Amino acid sequence: MMRKLIIAGVLTLIVLAGGIPLYVQRYFKEEVVAGQSVTNVFKLSKYFDGIEGTIADTDVFELKGAEEGGKTLIIAGTHANEPSAALAAYFFIGNLEVEKGTVYVIPHFNLSGSLGTQPGGGFPLYYFLETPWGEKKFRMGDRGFQALDQWPDPDVYVHYPDGQLLSYIDARNTNRSWPGRPDGFLAEKVSFAAMEMIRNEGIDIVIDLHEAEAMYPVTNCIVAPEKSMPYAVGAAFYVKGREKFENHVESSPIGYRGLSHREIGDWSDAYPFLLESPGVHLDQITAAKTPELIIDGIDPFVLKAGEKGLLYVPYDENGFSIDRRVGQHSSVIQEIMVQWTKKNPDRGFKVSAPKHADIVENGLGFYFKDPSEADSKMVYLQ
Repeated sequence: MMRKLIIAGVLTLIVLAGGIPLYVQRYFKEEVVAGQSVTNVFKLSKYFDGIEGTIADTDVFELKGAEEGGKTLIIAGTHANEPSAALAAYFFIGNLEVEKGTVYVIPHFNLSGSLGTQPGGGFPLYYFLETPWGEKKFRMGDRGFQALDQWPDPDVYVHYPDGQLLSYIDARNTNRSWPGRPDGFLAEKVSFAAMEMIRNEGIDIVIDLHEAEAMYPVTNCIVAPEKSMPYAVGAAFYVKGREKFENHVESSPIGYRGLSHREIGDWSDAYPFLLESPGVHLDQITAAKTPELIIDGIDPFVLKAGEKGLLYVPYDENGFSIDRRVGQHSSVIQEIMVQWTKKNPDRGFKVSAPKHADIVENGLGFYFKDPSEADSKMVYLQ
């Protein structure tokens, strides 16, 4: 009897030792300080009450200029293991100045995925950004909805409405769930809510932020469907010519369904774009998946792969830092809006925020305000 009690006690301690950190991470809140252009914060369920009160509901930040113009929706956190997306969203919430038009920002589109790191992936629970006022802590998320929030997975995920057969795990992937449906999986419901917002608000531009492996061909690029292509090409040429960083264009495939850059354009009047920055921490060949790797993007095995010509991006001992990745997102987003405004002045934008060169020079943390020193009304928990 005593032996059984000892074994039970040891097993209980093992479960607690592994479970408590995961529980704490799930309820850890990231603080974001809103800038002066933020005029409203509301829930995505405003457009579809089917997600109200669920883990699929999430915050939408509205930045509205004094002058009427177009409307842009920036989606981050579709894949919550791609941190430059959420950090770019937070950066814009705190630093983007909007004079003309309206910009909506969703930092955690897949809120569930942001609440737990990838099982078996070896990733840390958190990563840290150095700022002038100290170290800022963020959750490291997963690619899809947590199984805790959407279960069970189907044997095969059948995309709605095309009927294309996808991997079972894509039922929890919010970049395979577009255009969504009101009675589907939670991942489909959050995409449906976003589509309702896009249609009801008359959104002109939708930009979905991502990261991809250095060994994956669709990385360091803008992905765009046919109608968005002229704006994507213009933006890519500009940042290469003027800002001196590479960001090529990839065409959205017609036959691969569920993707934001395909379905949003097909099911609404909006012009979608998907941005990929190089997230070396996602490559399978790296050394330990440390918080430092997530931030500095420096890995000896990826460097060796680059020397052997196995990468799809230029890579050296300086790596791909979070400063470079967020800087790229900032510059490309702003340039897409510039290109749009040239052709659609009545639905145009006048916005400004630090771009790639400034962010690389100063460090991303320089642009994050101290929540303890900010007006409490402008501090939001995510």
